[in-house]
Amino acid sequence: MPSLKEIRNRITSVGSTMQITSAMKMVSAAKLKRAQDAITQMRPYAEKLQEILGNLSATLDLSENAYSESREVKNVLVIGITSNRGLCGGFNNNIIKRVNYLVNQEYKDTNVHVLCLGKKIKDVYKRTDAYYINDQIAPVEDIFGDLRFDNVALIAGDIMDRFRSREFDKVVIVYNKFVNAATQEVITEQMLPIVSKAGEENASAGDYIFEPNKEDIVKELIPKSLKIQLFKGILDSHASEHGARMTAMHKATDNAKELQRTLKLSYNKARQAAITNEILEIVGGAEALNN
Repeated sequence: MPSLKEIRNRITSVGSTMQITSAMKMVSAAKLKRAQDAITQMRPYAEKLQEILGNLSATLDLSENAYSESREVKNVLVIGITSNRGLCGGFNNNIIKRVNYLVNQEYKDTNVHVLCLGKKIKDVYKRTDAYYINDQIAPVEDIFGDLRFDNVALIAGDIMDRFRSREFDKVVIVYNKFVNAATQEVITEQMLPIVSKAGEENASAGDYIFEPNKEDIVKELIPKSLKIQLFKGILDSHASEHGARMTAMHKATDNAKELQRTLKLSYNKARQAAITNEILEIVGGAEALNN
């Protein structure tokens, strides 16, 4: 059985850990509010724009829209979005597992590259053949350090250029979709080529009047919507990260409280046993003197 001093030291250690996890929970809660506001404001616009984009692409010939060109898939780019830090439960592992599945199972017969947005997934893939390096884009290294649309647009623009030049035949985004503070959903979303659902969901989706003309729509709307699609995925992941970390720190704080309560109970029992033994020794010594 541990000594009283060892139990006291452990109680102090658990108390210090509990203070840290509680502070991290409050910090994550404050950051979550800002990140949640950003994604809830962005999501309706991005989803509607993507819907319009899908419908619009159905009315264009491949010669007019290079981003809808469907070709034999030989080279695939998987964009994995994780966080830069840990202590957020299974948030990062879920993304890494999904990316591993895509690399080793779904696209195993193709040449797969992984673009790592976030240090956690980079640590996993930076020593593998699948790791995609692009030194020309500075924001890739730490996109969450300066999370702005302009930085994301640089990354998306480079990916779109490489798709047009046939360096990649398919581009897929893997990220955590923010549902609420305790729930994140792993999403695998195709970015390129653009897939139209107009014929399946809306028979009149192709009845558009183009203003000023199709060419301007292709040049302006489609690239912008693709950049926003990637930006939305990163914002979703950013909000999910803080939600996951807040939940993980909340559970860690609760576990620390329960462990501290158990240790205090053990300490009191050991202390009471020591006091009882001392009393018995005193009583035994007094009896021996009287006899």
